[in-house]
Amino acid sequence: MDTVSEADKMKFTPPPASLRNPLIIPEKIMMGPGPSNCSKRVLTAMTNTVLSNFHAELFRTMDEVKDGLRYIFQTENLATMCVSGSAHAGMEAMLSNLLEEDDRVLIAVNGIWAERAVEMSMRYGADVRTIEGPPDRPFSLETLAKAIELHQPKCLFLTHGDSSSGLLQPLEGVGQICHQHDCLLIVDAVASLCGVPFYMDKWEIDAVYTGAQKVLGAPPGITPISISPKALNVIRNRRTKSKVFYWDLLLLGNYWGCYDEPKRYHHTVASNLIFALREALAQIAEDGLETQIKRRNECAQILYEGLGKMGLEIFVKDPRHRLPTVTGIMIPKGVDWWKVSQYAMNNFSLEVQGGLGPTFGKAWRVGIMGECSTVQKIHFYLYGFKESLKATHPDYVFEESNGFH
Repeated sequence: MDTVSEADKMKFTPPPASLRNPLIIPEKIMMGPGPSNCSKRVLTAMTNTVLSNFHAELFRTMDEVKDGLRYIFQTENLATMCVSGSAHAGMEAMLSNLLEEDDRVLIAVNGIWAERAVEMSMRYGADVRTIEGPPDRPFSLETLAKAIELHQPKCLFLTHGDSSSGLLQPLEGVGQICHQHDCLLIVDAVASLCGVPFYMDKWEIDAVYTGAQKVLGAPPGITPISISPKALNVIRNRRTKSKVFYWDLLLLGNYWGCYDEPKRYHHTVASNLIFALREALAQIAEDGLETQIKRRNECAQILYEGLGKMGLEIFVKDPRHRLPTVTGIMIPKGVDWWKVSQYAMNNFSLEVQGGLGPTFGKAWRVGIMGECSTVQKIHFYLYGFKESLKATHPDYVFEESNGFH
């Protein structure tokens, strides 16, 4: 019988040619609706050594992250932690933990993120009820109150700041109405947190998540969340275990040290993303929330004025309902939005991103997030955007708009 040599046993396909060259990533000005540019301080934090799951230095950093998250959420909730994954992971974690089979959830739909919440809730077997509104106007307190009274849901889902449209949904008073009807309030604050005021405890919000890669200026892949004692009690008293082990907030919260009990291994967290988020939160704390919010509002006003001088309209017409961190710029008739975006990237390394959901093919979206929340960056964006529009559409006439800015 023929014998196979050791050399023959170790034969493999050749290495991929694509990996022979060094990795080269050019600098880009990330002024879309996220992810945003990170500071050098945040990026440098990721160069620290990787830590394993039970190193004391990792637990200390996690505790500091929890302190920072309670500050930006304005909450005293002990169940404040991070989910490993992008902001979609936060949505999944909230819905999979708070909803069981046939639980009724009311979702206020006027943008793509609420549509995603509908899809996820249906997959978890919930009884999904919706109220629908236009993507450029928020739901009134009266409309929400009537819907809650009609449907008597276990949970209400609201998007605070919709990055697909640039719409800001007022939250004050909603939590109180929810609790009068034994309903939990779940809020998507992915694109709004640290760009507008947010008070989790004062506004009686039961569950919230945000995006590290948005206004906070941290890398994607880690999602801050917080749940109220009322919501935590609902999770503890589920009829069945959470359907997704990875999102189980009782297990994850234990590992994050939220429940005053011995910590148990849940999964291998991305220690270097935790380091980066810690530094992003430290920068926000050093500035203070008031300064952070004020600066982004000032930048947004400069953006609105600059767009108006070019004759460009904003998707959300009423200034009271605009999200300062994301602005939808209406695409003028006859303009190829993709050509403008490509020219801006190729000539200015500037991200001019198109629409999504209700704004797809109708608007560009510009973000005032992370390191791009400065007056200088706004002026550069306006310059690069105008030059890109001129270069790709020489016949376009710039005329000051009539009051939409």
